[in-house]
Amino acid sequence: MKVAGFTFIRNAVKNDYPVVQSITSILPLCDEFVVVVGNSDDGTRQLIAAIESPKIRIIDSVWDESIKDGGRVFAVETDKAFVAISPDADWAFYIQGDELVHERYHTTIKKEMEETLIDPSIEGLLFKYMHFYGSYDYFGQSRRWYRREIRLLKNIKGVHAYRDAQGFRLNDRKMRVKLIDAYIYHYGWAKPLKGLNNKIRNFNRYYHDEQWVQQHIPDTYEFDYGNADKLVKFTGTHPAVMQKRIAATNWNIDFGDKSLQKNMDLRRKVLQKIEDWTGWRIGEYKNYIIVKRYK
Repeated sequence: MKVAGFTFIRNAVKNDYPVVQSITSILPLCDEFVVVVGNSDDGTRQLIAAIESPKIRIIDSVWDESIKDGGRVFAVETDKAFVAISPDADWAFYIQGDELVHERYHTTIKKEMEETLIDPSIEGLLFKYMHFYGSYDYFGQSRRWYRREIRLLKNIKGVHAYRDAQGFRLNDRKMRVKLIDAYIYHYGWAKPLKGLNNKIRNFNRYYHDEQWVQQHIPDTYEFDYGNADKLVKFTGTHPAVMQKRIAATNWNIDFGDKSLQKNMDLRRKVLQKIEDWTGWRIGEYKNYIIVKRYK
């Protein structure tokens, strides 16, 4: 069984992406790793090259700044990485620059790949998500956060990134997947206030033109931590490759025992209660089809 990792990145230093940790968190599971590095001005390419792994292959890319349709440029860059993996790879492991996999899940992930490789009804593996927010000590747990997404794909012709590359499709249809007991740790929102202000502004430049950005996210914009709806104190451990970065944290946000649910309107509170009691998320967007016998 051959596994190829793949990702894309641009200006990781400027935007404070833990991309080195992201790559190295799944590198032990991969036989090769393709990294498409966009035109950066902050030493991102050198950062990736410094990993010094014979598994890693860097492909240089120039982003099309004219693409403003729902962040589609992210999908374009993701597809560049996917098509560059070796044709004989059985699995393609996708990871974004702010996502990591805890080493505790490596055995489970490898086992799931081996067991489903020969099952033609399975086209990908679906991961659960934990979205860290504000700090490394809290994660979001509400309808505002997507719960699952495809991160392992069989190397099938016709697979492509969908919309802004949050997920994938096969020939424009939803992929058939198995939900596995492994998490993606998402650190994109684990930043100090200044970092989140920059994130919102820079991120929206790939969805909207500059006039829209200046109108809706002016220089005086300040991120509202209350938008999380519901937070939960994290009591587990972070991936080993994140420990040094977390230890160097120079900001502190203590949400205490406040879940922030006071900012939720009545409708969201009711829907959240139903989910808490039953596990059913009413109206959940699912860009995949979980194969029935694996539910």
